[in-house]
Amino acid sequence: MSIHPETIESLLGEAEAALHSGDVTGEEKALQRLLSIDKRHLTALFLMGELKARTNDDRAANGFYKAALNMVSVGAAVSEDLRPKIKQAEEFLAGAHGRFEAFLFRKLDESGLAGNDTPIPVRQAIDLLMGRKEIFYQKPSVFYYPGMPQREFYERSEFPWLVELEAAIPDMQEELRGVITRTQEFEPYVQGQPNRPRPNNPLLDDPSWGAHYFWKDGIEVTENSVHCPKTMAALAAAPIPVIQNRSPMALYSVLEPGTHIAPHYGMLNTRLICHIPLVLPPDCALRVGGETRPWKAGEALIFDDSFEHEAWNRSDQRRVILLFEIWRPEISEDERRALTTIFEAINDYQKPVEI
Repeated sequence: MSIHPETIESLLGEAEAALHSGDVTGEEKALQRLLSIDKRHLTALFLMGELKARTNDDRAANGFYKAALNMVSVGAAVSEDLRPKIKQAEEFLAGAHGRFEAFLFRKLDESGLAGNDTPIPVRQAIDLLMGRKEIFYQKPSVFYYPGMPQREFYERSEFPWLVELEAAIPDMQEELRGVITRTQEFEPYVQGQPNRPRPNNPLLDDPSWGAHYFWKDGIEVTENSVHCPKTMAALAAAPIPVIQNRSPMALYSVLEPGTHIAPHYGMLNTRLICHIPLVLPPDCALRVGGETRPWKAGEALIFDDSFEHEAWNRSDQRRVILLFEIWRPEISEDERRALTTIFEAINDYQKPVEI
């Protein structure tokens, strides 16, 4: 459909005349008619944003201003007389964002849901709504199980068995000190395999991210576990999967000073990863999806590693955690048996043919 330029210009003139005479209703009608003819008319979008801002309709002004700025961002032609309106729109959106945030938190406060009293999912939803966090999703590199909650972190209070395990931390730290006296350098966590492509990981074959296994690929590493009986006893309290050639998996995960584990995804979303801090210098943290948490002395950290995640040690000391995996609590016993069969079938299929 062709748009007659005289119609556009006459409606702009009508809107401008109404603006100067203080006729808000006439101005809005003219701009609405113009936008019904050309919904992407940049000048009309900016003018409608201004009108709604003047009449204290923040939500409507947000919509028109954002539509105009989106057009600018994708390359719409901007005349010189419109350039000041871009800055005006950006300043309005910033101010409106703050006003809405203050209004929202006032309402939450009136409802008794302010600050740390607000349930964690509600706080996270507010952060997403206000643009303080990005939305992340599970993207396991090998196996995706549908229907799992999109939760980066789980809380310690959700796992009663952690009380017993955390109580054993001093004993585990004592055993770790014995291991360190015998082991000056740990084996690299990321290692290449001769029958597989080498992983594209900056820490490949680098002991800066080290590992000391108690269970690996479902097999107990007895030369390590024999020296740490209290650690092994503590692990018995956890619902660790038992899957042939795959799990249990438990190890010391070691980050040497200044080491950064780059963002990556875990293999599965059927498990959670548990970290028990044993040597914890300052300036160490873990980001999972849109949330970053530091490790805290004496407290487990539980997360879903099928989200993008990274970790760092920005201190001048070594960081050591006990790392192991557990079944997701949402997965039933019947589902766990079925998943075990699937994973063991994958392992059997991948076994090399004996010649």
